[in-house]
Amino acid sequence: MWDSLFEAIDSQYENMVKTRRYLHQHPEVSFHESETASFIADTYKRLGIPYERNVGGNGIVATLKGGKPGRKVALRADFDALPIQEENDVAYKSKNDGVMHACGHDGHTASLLGLAEALLPFQDQIPGTVVFIHQHAEELPPGGAKAMIDTGVLDDVDAVFGTHLWATAPLGTIQTSKGPFMAGTDSFTIKIQGKGGHGAQPHLTKDAIVIGSQLVSSLQQVVSRRVDPLHTAVLTVGTFEAGQTFNIIADSSTLTGTVRTFNPEVQEVIIAEMEKLIKGACIGNGADYQFDYQKGYPPVINHPEQADLILQEAGKADSSLQTEEVDPSMAGEDFAYYLENKPGAYYFTGAQIPDHTYPHHHPKFNFDERALPHAAKTLIQAYRSYQEQNS
Repeated sequence: MWDSLFEAIDSQYENMVKTRRYLHQHPEVSFHESETASFIADTYKRLGIPYERNVGGNGIVATLKGGKPGRKVALRADFDALPIQEENDVAYKSKNDGVMHACGHDGHTASLLGLAEALLPFQDQIPGTVVFIHQHAEELPPGGAKAMIDTGVLDDVDAVFGTHLWATAPLGTIQTSKGPFMAGTDSFTIKIQGKGGHGAQPHLTKDAIVIGSQLVSSLQQVVSRRVDPLHTAVLTVGTFEAGQTFNIIADSSTLTGTVRTFNPEVQEVIIAEMEKLIKGACIGNGADYQFDYQKGYPPVINHPEQADLILQEAGKADSSLQTEEVDPSMAGEDFAYYLENKPGAYYFTGAQIPDHTYPHHHPKFNFDERALPHAAKTLIQAYRSYQEQNS
Protein backbone atom coordinates (compact mmCIF):
# COMPACT_ATOMS: atom_id res chain seq x y z
CA MET A 1 0.00 0.00 0.00
CA TRP A 2 2.69 2.49 0.93
CA ASP A 3 4.57 2.29 -2.38
CA SER A 4 1.29 2.84 -4.21
CA LEU A 5 0.56 5.81 -1.96
CA PHE A 6 3.94 7.39 -2.69
CA GLU A 7 3.23 6.96 -6.41
CA ALA A 8 -0.14 8.62 -5.88
CA ILE A 9 1.57 11.56 -4.18
CA ASP A 10 3.91 11.91 -7.16
CA SER A 11 0.87 11.92 -9.44
CA GLN A 12 -0.42 14.89 -7.43
CA TYR A 13 2.59 16.99 -8.43
CA GLU A 14 0.89 19.09 -11.10
CA ASN A 15 -2.10 19.63 -8.82
CA MET A 16 0.21 20.71 -5.99
CA VAL A 17 1.97 23.18 -8.28
CA LYS A 18 -1.38 24.56 -9.45
CA THR A 19 -2.53 24.98 -5.85
CA ARG A 20 0.75 26.55 -4.78
CA ARG A 21 0.71 29.06 -7.62
CA TYR A 22 -2.90 30.01 -6.99
CA LEU A 23 -2.11 30.67 -3.33
CA HIS A 24 1.04 32.53 -4.29
CA GLN A 25 -1.02 34.87 -6.45
CA HIS A 26 -3.51 35.50 -3.64
CA PRO A 27 -1.46 35.91 -0.43
CA GLU A 28 -2.93 37.19 2.82
CA VAL A 29 -1.03 38.42 5.87
CA SER A 30 -1.27 36.91 9.34
CA PHE A 31 -4.70 37.01 11.00
CA HIS A 32 -6.33 38.17 7.73
CA GLU A 33 -6.26 34.89 5.78
CA SER A 34 -10.02 34.52 5.25
CA GLU A 35 -9.90 33.79 1.51
CA THR A 36 -7.04 31.32 1.94
CA ALA A 37 -8.96 29.57 4.71
CA SER A 38 -12.01 29.34 2.44
CA PHE A 39 -9.88 27.83 -0.33
CA ILE A 40 -8.56 25.16 2.04
CA ALA A 41 -12.01 24.41 3.44
CA ASP A 42 -13.49 24.16 -0.06
CA THR A 43 -10.81 21.63 -0.98
CA TYR A 44 -11.73 19.36 1.94
CA LYS A 45 -15.41 19.81 1.15
CA ARG A 46 -14.76 18.69 -2.44
CA LEU A 47 -12.81 15.67 -1.20
CA GLY A 48 -15.47 14.75 1.32
CA ILE A 49 -13.02 14.81 4.22
CA PRO A 50 -14.57 16.09 7.49
CA TYR A 51 -13.15 19.43 8.64
CA GLU A 52 -13.66 22.30 11.06
CA ARG A 53 -13.26 25.98 10.25
CA ASN A 54 -12.38 28.96 12.44
CA VAL A 55 -10.26 26.88 14.81
CA GLY A 56 -8.49 29.34 17.09
CA GLY A 57 -9.03 32.03 14.47
CA ASN A 58 -8.65 31.25 10.78
CA GLY A 59 -7.31 27.74 11.39
CA ILE A 60 -8.74 24.63 9.75
CA VAL A 61 -8.52 21.04 11.00
CA ALA A 62 -9.47 18.08 8.82
CA THR A 63 -9.57 14.45 9.95
CA LEU A 64 -9.18 11.25 7.93
CA LYS A 65 -9.90 8.13 9.96
CA GLY A 66 -8.17 5.06 8.60
CA GLY A 67 -9.74 1.65 8.28
CA LYS A 68 -7.23 -0.05 10.55
CA PRO A 69 -6.52 0.49 14.25
CA GLY A 70 -3.68 2.81 15.15
CA ARG A 71 -2.58 6.08 16.70
CA LYS A 72 -3.86 9.58 15.98
CA VAL A 73 -1.12 11.70 14.43
CA ALA A 74 -1.28 15.35 13.38
CA LEU A 75 0.47 16.84 10.35
CA ARG A 76 0.71 20.62 10.24
CA ALA A 77 1.09 23.25 7.52
CA ASP A 78 0.85 27.05 7.88
CA PHE A 79 -0.71 29.34 5.29
CA ASP A 80 -0.10 33.04 6.04
CA ALA A 81 2.00 35.41 3.91
CA LEU A 82 4.21 38.42 4.65
CA PRO A 83 3.85 42.21 4.12
CA ILE A 84 6.47 42.26 1.35
CA GLN A 85 6.25 43.62 -2.20
CA GLU A 86 7.19 40.77 -4.52
CA GLU A 87 10.02 41.39 -7.01
CA ASN A 88 9.96 38.05 -8.82
CA ASP A 89 9.21 38.13 -12.54
CA VAL A 90 7.05 35.00 -12.69
CA ALA A 91 3.66 34.23 -14.21
CA TYR A 92 2.23 33.49 -10.76
CA LYS A 93 3.46 36.72 -9.14
CA SER A 94 1.41 38.05 -6.22
CA LYS A 95 -1.67 40.01 -7.24
CA ASN A 96 -2.02 41.58 -3.81
CA ASP A 97 0.04 44.74 -3.60
CA GLY A 98 2.52 44.69 -0.73
CA VAL A 99 1.79 41.08 0.25
CA MET A 100 3.84 38.04 -0.73
CA HIS A 101 4.36 34.40 0.11
CA ALA A 102 8.04 34.95 0.87
CA CYS A 103 8.56 31.96 3.16
CA GLY A 104 7.01 28.99 1.40
CA HIS A 105 3.73 28.68 3.31
CA ASP A 106 1.88 28.46 0.00
CA GLY A 107 3.95 25.34 -0.68
CA HIS A 108 3.29 23.89 2.77
CA THR A 109 -0.43 24.19 2.17
CA ALA A 110 -0.24 22.74 -1.34
CA SER A 111 1.77 19.76 -0.09
CA LEU A 112 -0.64 18.93 2.73
CA LEU A 113 -3.73 19.31 0.51
CA GLY A 114 -2.08 17.15 -2.15
CA LEU A 115 -1.29 14.54 0.49
CA ALA A 116 -4.89 14.52 1.69
CA GLU A 117 -6.17 13.91 -1.83
CA ALA A 118 -3.62 11.16 -2.47
CA LEU A 119 -4.52 9.45 0.81
CA LEU A 120 -8.24 9.32 0.24
CA PRO A 121 -8.34 6.20 -2.02
CA PHE A 122 -6.23 4.35 0.58
CA GLN A 123 -8.36 5.31 3.58
CA ASP A 124 -9.46 1.74 4.35
CA GLN A 125 -5.84 0.57 4.43
CA ILE A 126 -4.47 3.34 6.64
CA PRO A 127 -3.78 2.58 10.31
CA GLY A 128 -4.92 5.18 12.79
CA THR A 129 -6.18 8.68 12.11
CA VAL A 130 -4.55 11.52 10.20
CA VAL A 131 -5.22 15.04 11.51
CA PHE A 132 -4.46 17.77 8.98
CA ILE A 133 -3.74 21.01 10.83
CA HIS A 134 -3.81 24.09 8.59
CA GLN A 135 -2.54 26.90 10.75
CA HIS A 136 -2.94 30.62 10.27
CA ALA A 137 -0.64 33.42 11.45
CA GLU A 138 2.71 31.72 11.95
CA GLU A 139 4.61 34.84 10.92
CA LEU A 140 3.23 37.27 13.49
CA PRO A 141 3.31 36.69 17.26
CA PRO A 142 1.34 35.61 19.19
CA GLY A 143 0.81 33.38 16.16
CA GLY A 144 -1.87 30.85 15.39
CA ALA A 145 -0.43 27.68 16.89
CA LYS A 146 -1.16 28.42 20.54
CA ALA A 147 -4.69 29.61 19.81
CA MET A 148 -5.43 26.42 17.87
CA ILE A 149 -3.95 24.25 20.61
CA ASP A 150 -6.05 26.09 23.20
CA THR A 151 -9.19 24.91 21.36
CA GLY A 152 -8.12 21.31 21.98
CA VAL A 153 -6.81 20.24 18.57
CA LEU A 154 -4.05 18.19 20.21
CA ASP A 155 -6.03 16.80 23.14
CA ASP A 156 -6.37 13.26 21.76
CA VAL A 157 -3.41 13.38 19.36
CA ASP A 158 -0.51 11.02 20.04
CA ALA A 159 2.20 12.79 18.00
CA VAL A 160 2.68 15.74 15.66
CA PHE A 161 4.99 16.35 12.70
CA GLY A 162 5.63 19.30 10.44
CA THR A 163 8.04 20.42 7.75
CA HIS A 164 9.27 23.69 6.31
CA LEU A 165 10.29 23.98 2.68
CA TRP A 166 13.82 25.32 3.04
CA ALA A 167 15.02 27.35 0.09
CA THR A 168 18.65 27.41 1.22
CA ALA A 169 18.95 23.60 1.50
CA PRO A 170 19.61 21.53 -1.64
CA LEU A 171 16.66 19.82 -3.30
CA GLY A 172 16.42 16.23 -2.12
CA THR A 173 17.78 16.84 1.37
CA ILE A 174 15.83 16.39 4.60
CA GLN A 175 17.35 18.19 7.59
CA THR A 176 16.56 18.10 11.28
CA SER A 177 18.15 17.66 14.70
CA LYS A 178 17.42 15.50 17.74
CA GLY A 179 16.76 18.24 20.27
CA PRO A 180 16.98 22.03 19.81
CA PHE A 181 16.21 22.81 16.18
CA MET A 182 15.01 26.43 15.95
CA ALA A 183 15.49 29.27 18.40
CA GLY A 184 13.13 31.09 20.69
CA THR A 185 12.37 34.50 19.17
CA ASP A 186 11.97 37.58 21.37
CA SER A 187 11.76 41.28 20.53
CA PHE A 188 12.56 44.47 22.38
CA THR A 189 12.04 48.22 22.18
CA ILE A 190 14.21 50.80 23.96
CA LYS A 191 12.96 54.39 24.11
CA ILE A 192 15.42 57.03 25.29
CA GLN A 193 14.23 60.45 26.41
CA GLY A 194 16.98 63.04 26.67
CA LYS A 195 17.02 66.79 26.09
CA GLY A 196 17.30 68.26 22.63
CA GLY A 197 18.88 71.49 21.51
CA HIS A 198 20.92 73.35 18.95
CA GLY A 199 23.64 71.37 17.20
CA ALA A 200 26.11 74.13 18.09
CA GLN A 201 25.39 73.82 21.83
CA PRO A 202 25.79 70.15 22.75
CA HIS A 203 26.76 71.01 26.33
CA LEU A 204 23.21 72.16 26.98
CA THR A 205 21.63 68.90 25.83
CA LYS A 206 21.31 65.26 26.71
CA ASP A 207 21.95 63.77 23.27
CA ALA A 208 19.63 60.78 22.69
CA ILE A 209 21.57 59.74 19.58
CA VAL A 210 24.87 59.53 21.46
CA ILE A 211 23.23 57.55 24.26
CA GLY A 212 21.56 55.24 21.75
CA SER A 213 24.85 54.76 19.90
CA GLN A 214 26.54 53.75 23.13
CA LEU A 215 23.82 51.17 23.67
CA VAL A 216 24.12 49.71 20.17
CA SER A 217 27.75 49.02 20.93
CA SER A 218 27.49 47.98 24.58
CA LEU A 219 24.56 45.61 24.01
CA GLN A 220 26.86 43.46 21.89
CA GLN A 221 28.76 42.70 25.09
CA VAL A 222 25.74 40.92 26.57
CA VAL A 223 26.23 37.81 24.47
CA SER A 224 30.02 38.03 24.21
CA ARG A 225 30.69 38.81 27.87
CA ARG A 226 27.62 37.87 29.92
CA VAL A 227 26.49 34.57 28.35
CA ASP A 228 28.36 31.29 28.80
CA PRO A 229 30.18 30.75 25.47
CA LEU A 230 28.96 27.15 25.45
CA HIS A 231 25.40 28.47 25.09
CA THR A 232 24.04 29.88 21.86
CA ALA A 233 22.41 33.31 21.76
CA VAL A 234 21.92 36.24 19.40
CA LEU A 235 21.16 39.87 20.25
CA THR A 236 20.52 42.11 17.25
CA VAL A 237 19.58 45.80 17.13
CA GLY A 238 17.49 46.05 13.99
CA THR A 239 16.35 49.68 13.93
CA PHE A 240 17.59 53.00 15.32
CA GLU A 241 15.31 55.98 14.85
CA ALA A 242 16.17 59.50 15.97
CA GLY A 243 16.53 63.09 14.86
CA GLN A 244 14.82 65.49 12.47
CA THR A 245 17.50 67.49 10.73
CA PHE A 246 21.25 68.02 10.55
CA ASN A 247 21.64 70.87 13.06
CA ILE A 248 19.35 69.75 15.89
CA ILE A 249 20.43 67.44 18.69
CA ALA A 250 17.72 64.82 19.13
CA ASP A 251 15.82 64.72 22.39
CA SER A 252 14.67 61.11 21.88
CA SER A 253 15.64 57.94 20.11
CA THR A 254 14.16 54.46 19.72
CA LEU A 255 15.98 51.17 19.23
CA THR A 256 14.29 47.88 18.37
CA GLY A 257 15.75 44.43 17.97
CA THR A 258 15.53 40.72 18.56
CA VAL A 259 17.00 38.16 20.93
CA ARG A 260 17.31 34.46 20.02
CA THR A 261 17.98 31.75 22.59
CA PHE A 262 17.44 28.04 23.23
CA ASN A 263 17.74 28.05 27.02
CA PRO A 264 15.25 29.89 29.31
CA GLU A 265 18.02 30.60 31.82
CA VAL A 266 20.12 32.27 29.12
CA GLN A 267 17.06 34.26 28.09
CA GLU A 268 16.66 35.59 31.66
CA VAL A 269 20.37 36.46 31.89
CA ILE A 270 20.12 38.48 28.69
CA ILE A 271 17.03 40.37 29.86
CA ALA A 272 18.65 41.26 33.19
CA GLU A 273 21.95 42.33 31.62
CA MET A 274 20.20 44.44 28.99
CA GLU A 275 18.29 46.24 31.74
CA LYS A 276 21.53 47.00 33.59
CA LEU A 277 23.27 48.39 30.52
CA ILE A 278 20.29 50.49 29.44
CA LYS A 279 19.81 51.89 32.93
CA GLY A 280 23.49 52.70 33.27
CA ALA A 281 23.79 54.44 29.90
CA CYS A 282 20.64 56.50 30.35
CA ILE A 283 20.82 57.47 33.99
CA GLY A 284 24.55 58.13 33.69
CA ASN A 285 23.77 60.67 30.98
CA GLY A 286 20.77 62.21 32.70
CA ALA A 287 18.18 60.64 30.39
CA ASP A 288 15.04 58.63 31.02
CA TYR A 289 14.20 55.36 29.30
CA GLN A 290 11.56 52.74 28.67
CA PHE A 291 12.57 49.12 28.08
CA ASP A 292 9.91 46.84 26.66
CA TYR A 293 10.95 43.21 26.24
CA GLN A 294 8.48 40.84 24.57
CA LYS A 295 8.99 37.11 24.89
CA GLY A 296 7.96 35.53 21.59
CA TYR A 297 7.83 31.95 20.37
CA PRO A 298 9.69 29.42 22.51
CA PRO A 299 12.44 27.36 20.87
CA VAL A 300 11.54 24.40 18.68
CA ILE A 301 12.82 21.41 20.63
CA ASN A 302 12.40 18.17 18.71
CA HIS A 303 11.70 15.00 20.63
CA PRO A 304 14.77 12.83 19.90
CA GLU A 305 12.85 9.63 19.21
CA GLN A 306 10.57 11.25 16.64
CA ALA A 307 13.41 13.26 15.06
CA ASP A 308 15.32 10.01 14.69
CA LEU A 309 12.37 8.58 12.77
CA ILE A 310 12.78 11.40 10.26
CA LEU A 311 16.52 10.87 9.96
CA GLN A 312 16.37 7.09 9.71
CA GLU A 313 13.24 6.51 7.66
CA ALA A 314 12.46 9.51 5.45
CA GLY A 315 14.35 7.78 2.64
CA LYS A 316 11.70 5.03 2.57
CA ALA A 317 9.34 7.58 1.05
CA ASP A 318 11.67 8.36 -1.84
CA SER A 319 15.03 6.73 -2.49
CA SER A 320 16.38 9.99 -3.93
CA LEU A 321 16.11 11.75 -0.56
CA GLN A 322 19.10 12.15 1.73
CA THR A 323 18.70 12.93 5.42
CA GLU A 324 21.10 15.06 7.40
CA GLU A 325 21.35 15.93 11.08
CA VAL A 326 22.18 19.64 11.20
CA ASP A 327 23.03 22.34 13.71
CA PRO A 328 20.06 24.33 15.03
CA SER A 329 18.83 27.40 13.17
CA MET A 330 18.46 30.76 14.90
CA ALA A 331 15.22 31.36 12.98
CA GLY A 332 12.01 30.79 14.92
CA GLU A 333 8.72 28.94 14.45
CA ASP A 334 5.56 28.63 16.50
CA PHE A 335 5.55 24.90 15.79
CA ALA A 336 7.37 25.01 19.13
CA TYR A 337 4.01 25.08 20.91
CA TYR A 338 2.93 21.76 19.37
CA LEU A 339 6.13 20.11 20.58
CA GLU A 340 5.62 21.52 24.07
CA ASN A 341 2.34 19.59 24.17
CA LYS A 342 2.98 16.36 22.26
CA PRO A 343 5.84 14.15 21.04
CA GLY A 344 6.95 14.98 17.53
CA ALA A 345 9.50 16.61 15.28
CA TYR A 346 9.94 19.44 12.81
CA TYR A 347 12.27 19.27 9.82
CA PHE A 348 13.40 21.11 6.71
CA THR A 349 12.64 19.85 3.21
CA GLY A 350 15.33 21.08 0.82
CA ALA A 351 13.88 23.28 -1.93
CA GLN A 352 16.79 25.32 -3.24
CA ILE A 353 16.67 26.57 -6.83
CA PRO A 354 20.16 26.34 -8.37
CA ASP A 355 21.77 29.76 -8.74
CA HIS A 356 18.83 31.39 -6.92
CA THR A 357 20.33 32.59 -3.66
CA TYR A 358 17.55 34.74 -2.22
CA PRO A 359 16.71 33.73 1.36
CA HIS A 360 13.38 33.46 3.15
CA HIS A 361 11.57 36.79 3.67
CA HIS A 362 13.30 38.34 0.64
CA PRO A 363 11.24 40.06 -2.12
CA LYS A 364 12.75 37.60 -4.62
CA PHE A 365 12.29 34.49 -2.49
CA ASN A 366 11.23 31.39 -4.39
CA PHE A 367 11.65 27.63 -4.09
CA ASP A 368 11.95 24.57 -6.31
CA GLU A 369 8.44 23.18 -6.69
CA ARG A 370 9.81 19.67 -7.12
CA ALA A 371 10.13 19.72 -3.32
CA LEU A 372 6.33 19.71 -2.90
CA PRO A 373 5.91 15.92 -3.18
CA HIS A 374 9.05 15.46 -1.07
CA ALA A 375 7.32 17.32 1.76
CA ALA A 376 4.11 15.34 1.38
CA LYS A 377 5.84 11.96 1.17
CA THR A 378 8.09 12.53 4.17
CA LEU A 379 5.17 13.74 6.29
CA ILE A 380 3.18 10.59 5.63
CA GLN A 381 6.33 8.49 6.07
CA ALA A 382 6.76 10.06 9.52
CA TYR A 383 3.14 9.12 10.19
CA ARG A 384 3.77 5.57 8.98
CA SER A 385 6.97 5.15 10.99
CA TYR A 386 5.29 6.40 14.15
CA GLN A 387 2.39 4.00 13.66
CA GLU A 388 4.73 1.05 13.14
CA GLN A 389 6.87 1.99 16.10
CA ASN A 390 3.84 2.26 18.37
CA SER A 391 1.65 -0.57 17.05
